[in-house]
Amino acid sequence: MQYRGFTLDPFQTQAIEALQRGETVLVCAPTGTGKTMVADWMVESTLARGLEVVYTAPIKALSNQKFRDYCRMLGEDRVGLVTGDLVIRPEAPCRVMTTEILRNQLLTGHPLDRLGAIIVDEIHFLDDAERGTVWEELLIYLPAEIQVVGLSATLSNLDEFADWLRSVREHDVTVVEEHRRAVPLRFLVATRELGLRDPVEMKEAFRHWQANQKGGSTRPPPQDRRGGRPGGRRGRDDRAPSSPTRHADVFRMLAPDLLPYLYFVQSRRDAEGMARGLLGRLQQVGDSLLDPDEEAKVVDALRALQASQTGAGALDADLSALYRHGIAFHHAGLHVSLKALVEELYEQRLVKVLYCTGTFALGINMPARCTVFDKMERYDGKEMIPLPSREFMQMAGRAGRRGMDEEGLVVVRTDIELWPGVGKQLDRYLRGHIEPVHSRFSLSLHSVINLLSRYDEAHIRTLVEKSFLAFHRQHRAEREVAEAEALSERLAGEGWREGLPVPRSMKSDVHHLRRLKVRSLERNDATWEELQARVDWLQSWGYIRRPEEGKAEEITPSNFVLGVGAKVLIELAFCEVMLTEMVLEGVTGELSMPELFGVLCGMVNSLPRGVTTSQKHRFQGVARRVNKIRFSDPVTSAEQLSRQAVTWDPAMIPFGAWWAEDRPLDWIMQQIQAPTDISGELVGSFRRARDLAQQLRNVYRTHDPGRAEEIQDLLRRTRRDEVEVVD
Repeated sequence: MQYRGFTLDPFQTQAIEALQRGETVLVCAPTGTGKTMVADWMVESTLARGLEVVYTAPIKALSNQKFRDYCRMLGEDRVGLVTGDLVIRPEAPCRVMTTEILRNQLLTGHPLDRLGAIIVDEIHFLDDAERGTVWEELLIYLPAEIQVVGLSATLSNLDEFADWLRSVREHDVTVVEEHRRAVPLRFLVATRELGLRDPVEMKEAFRHWQANQKGGSTRPPPQDRRGGRPGGRRGRDDRAPSSPTRHADVFRMLAPDLLPYLYFVQSRRDAEGMARGLLGRLQQVGDSLLDPDEEAKVVDALRALQASQTGAGALDADLSALYRHGIAFHHAGLHVSLKALVEELYEQRLVKVLYCTGTFALGINMPARCTVFDKMERYDGKEMIPLPSREFMQMAGRAGRRGMDEEGLVVVRTDIELWPGVGKQLDRYLRGHIEPVHSRFSLSLHSVINLLSRYDEAHIRTLVEKSFLAFHRQHRAEREVAEAEALSERLAGEGWREGLPVPRSMKSDVHHLRRLKVRSLERNDATWEELQARVDWLQSWGYIRRPEEGKAEEITPSNFVLGVGAKVLIELAFCEVMLTEMVLEGVTGELSMPELFGVLCGMVNSLPRGVTTSQKHRFQGVARRVNKIRFSDPVTSAEQLSRQAVTWDPAMIPFGAWWAEDRPLDWIMQQIQAPTDISGELVGSFRRARDLAQQLRNVYRTHDPGRAEEIQDLLRRTRRDEVEVVD
């Protein structure tokens, strides 16, 4: 099959043929194999039938990239972007949206009569601890007649996931798997002592090195396959054998033959520090990774950025030198204009070494000749953990450019004495064990209020029991019932039945039988009981109540009366209880607009470590007032119920207030001391705070139009400069 001048791979053809039959399709394939070609075909096919199509993605960077791609492919007038902080052509027939936005539209009854299909990119994000429930809700609320294209990395419990999807979609679901990459991966280990080694070869080389260390020998280990002395093209260093392997050592092994490469690091500070460190080394020897023609193109791009309104203050001499030498860094805190510049230069192959955090790998189409892992671990919010296999393979999968490379190289940097542990971890990845996708279904109180206001109890229970969590629990219960039946038959054959005295020799088996029966019953009702716990919470805090007999009241289909708190909460899709309580206590109605915007920024983001400002004292009174609500009983009990921490950082207030007072971003950055660039982090906070402000405006629109207009003016004043950039 041909599409857009390309001969499709068999798995792409299989997926498209299933879509032509009107089925939902789940495409599971490694990064870089061409899953998005199926999505692109679905977009064009749906539009050709006169219907609308929505593309959902888990991160803003991926949403923005798809928006740019579809504008080029379909024409700008046919493509819209709706991500909360940015709304561009929301009525366009092809819309790129965050998953939360589409879920909220379905939940609140937004008309989607012309919607023919949705693309759910990174559908395995359903496993995300904080946001995964949104993916489940989206698939549950979506009308059955709408086709779904789910794109995912390989899942170990794919059959279970597909069976659930069939039960939810109520029609055929075709699963298309592709295990072969168009560009195969080759894995190598990098140490100062042994150079680049195949993991299998590394085991023997490590034993040889270890034996030399014990024997006191300084003789180098055997040559590697690439020839020459171990340690790369430029030979072995004279330092002690146990010296740490640095990123510069890896550079000497890879450059210039294996450029460009992505170097994945754990922190923003590492990304910036390593990039500047490499620049210093190149400047010392008067070297550059770009030829004169390439450098001239970079200079042109830098001049264009300096001439722009938003980018002029972001670029300094140090950054210009980095880019002119073919080096860059990329992380979530980077200035939005610099992010866009780095991605543009990278796409034009003018960045040869890019130090980046793991978010760069998520869905963004930025392949490299080689990917390097500084460490195979990440911070999970509490502690450092090994990288999950799915994340490791997604990041590794950026190696190998289709049509350009015969293979993609994946390099793991390690200190040689750490090899035994690193080798075991790498071996687990290479054996192909991928974690299963687990349900994170946990309806927010906002979702519960919306369901109670629209549906009766029977319909709500049907929706809840469509969840992947309920599906999984039901299957566990069925297995436990089957196990209990088999155990009952065996015990009956041995002469015991329920109601008879239990012989001493059978006590353990009978106890296990009874536990199986109880657990199977509990599992069948557990998901509904969890929703009931949220309903009980809403009743206990006066958000909803049962109607009073004989009293004329507005009653929901679920037989509740919505209190003032519920009518506020129904408009607030996130920061729900804390912001609702702030409305009920009058805080949001009394703060000045700069103070309000600063508080909203503190509710959507926390400052990174090491960031300080001397301008925070002005807002101490506001912070104390909000602190009382943050640690009030309704907010803390809701936090315990949802098992998700409430975000609140009063240190963010000055930054939001300054932005609302029309201070430019470069002025704000001069008021702080930070170990890394956090301008992009601040802009992201301003965007999300604007989304909260939009919800607040809707709260006040009915009963306090004057306050609603003040917030509308705040929205106009805070939507400027970098906040409007589609990065």
